[in-house]
Amino acid sequence: MKSSCRYAFILIVCMSFAVTAACGSTQSSNLAQESVISRSVTTEFVATINTPTAFAIRPGEPSSIIYVASQKGEISRVDLTSNTVSEFVSFRDQTTGTGERGLLGIAFSRDGNELYAYFTDLDGNTNIVAVEIKDGVPDLTTTRTLLFVEQPYSNHNGGQLLVDAAGNLLIGLGDGGASGDPLGNGQNPLSLLGKILRITPTPPGSTAPYLIPSDNPFAQSDSVAPEIAFLGLRNPWRFSVDPPTSDFWIADVGQDSKEEINRVSKSELGANFGWNIKEGSEAFSGSTVATLTDPVHEWDNLGGSSAIGGFVYRGSAIKELQGKYLFADFAESGIFLFDPTSRQTTFVDLPISRIVGFGEDANGEIFLLSLTSGVFALLPAQ
Repeated sequence: MKSSCRYAFILIVCMSFAVTAACGSTQSSNLAQESVISRSVTTEFVATINTPTAFAIRPGEPSSIIYVASQKGEISRVDLTSNTVSEFVSFRDQTTGTGERGLLGIAFSRDGNELYAYFTDLDGNTNIVAVEIKDGVPDLTTTRTLLFVEQPYSNHNGGQLLVDAAGNLLIGLGDGGASGDPLGNGQNPLSLLGKILRITPTPPGSTAPYLIPSDNPFAQSDSVAPEIAFLGLRNPWRFSVDPPTSDFWIADVGQDSKEEINRVSKSELGANFGWNIKEGSEAFSGSTVATLTDPVHEWDNLGGSSAIGGFVYRGSAIKELQGKYLFADFAESGIFLFDPTSRQTTFVDLPISRIVGFGEDANGEIFLLSLTSGVFALLPAQ
């Protein structure tokens, strides 16, 4: 890492939540100019969550119920109708919740009967666990480990969990940390680090914790780990799948030069996004004859940027956002819209800073997670 200041500043590059902004804003005006869309959008505060990291909805529950994870290890159940917040479950005694570590991702099974959680344990290693939900309450005595991955350094842990339409669990793992991917994990086909994985959790009591989906790109390979769906990633903190198109939208946090957004179709499972051969579309280290996939959008890192991936908007409340991909830069207040057709990016000025994640409810409406301010709903301006 060229800038030690950036280590102290950025959530994703060094998720030091207690540190104040030492580097200042990047003012990413190179991304796009603000447009009239800003006047069509507003936000509403919905919940106080300390250092929120992840958002999920549980199938079968009303759209007014959302779940938000805190870095410290708690998952809160938020009832938007009654404006109440209650503890759903806690992994606080199993994680440190400091630096880039902690409870980093949550998701529910397609039937809503299991909770999946991603946390780094007290030694800093990655644990993906499944917990059965009985009578609406997680039963921690049923906790089983789906995946355990040793982490060589304290940062670049990734953390995204996503359940696809087929019930497969997608897992985002960073390159293992330090500067420049010194262990070469991003391009190591046998390492799970620097990848997005795709597995099928098995029912409780099964011999194996998960199976390999038959359509995984390397399911039959002897030279690539079969869990791998995508490779060549530095720190894919947040990614999503757009249901109407089945496209993957993957935000990858850059090192010092470029922040990037990747878009690939389901037919492109197995894509290599180039880290650490490339940072974004620029050469970084070494060379390869492998086919690499460049970002669909990238922007300059000016000393404090981190790409925060969101969703393609499929809600109905804000017509101006329809079909646009929403994302953020941790160093900026507000959000950005990327038009997949024109490839133009628009800045939406919002009084929300330190955005670390997005959430999407069952109706396709969007929520923003602010590291310092809690959870907000994105709404049409009145």
